[in-house]
Amino acid sequence: MARTPSTMPALGSSAVEFSLPDGTGAMHSLESCRGEKGTLVIFMCNHCPFVVHISDELANLERDYSSRGIGIVAINSNDVDNYPDDAPDKMVETARAWGLEFPYLFDESQEIARAYQAACTPDFFLYDDDNSLIYRGQLCDSRPGSDVPVTGADLRAALEALISGSGVSDDQKPSIGCNIKWKQ
Repeated sequence: MARTPSTMPALGSSAVEFSLPDGTGAMHSLESCRGEKGTLVIFMCNHCPFVVHISDELANLERDYSSRGIGIVAINSNDVDNYPDDAPDKMVETARAWGLEFPYLFDESQEIARAYQAACTPDFFLYDDDNSLIYRGQLCDSRPGSDVPVTGADLRAALEALISGSGVSDDQKPSIGCNIKWKQ
């Protein structure tokens, strides 16, 4: 399995507008996914072992933060012609199996992944209420095959700082995961 780090775009960058379908074809925009206090944009897919490893924590994040003013949206930008396990109909099945309630969208053109400078799955981008990037990086130190438990500690610290208004630390570690499966 590839170990690709996230690109860590500049803090303060603006969230990129999008209008993308979920696995059923219903359209969602950045505006419709925004939270009152901030928005978490997750680039992920169905089959990546790094994403599968944290799937329970993805559901926990929504349970713990959606009622606290955080909007959450996931985007799959993989080439489904070469990776059919990531096709939109499979996204619906995956979201149901993992208990994900937030929108899980399909970026068929891969333009949104490029605009966000997403590089891997999972790749996390947290924006404040002005859509300014305040955190990009890892969920926590856990990886598939490690003995480190999945806690979400790094991302949760950023979410808590955003909600409390205490300021998110600039000391952020890149996420590590499978590379986005770019079209040829």
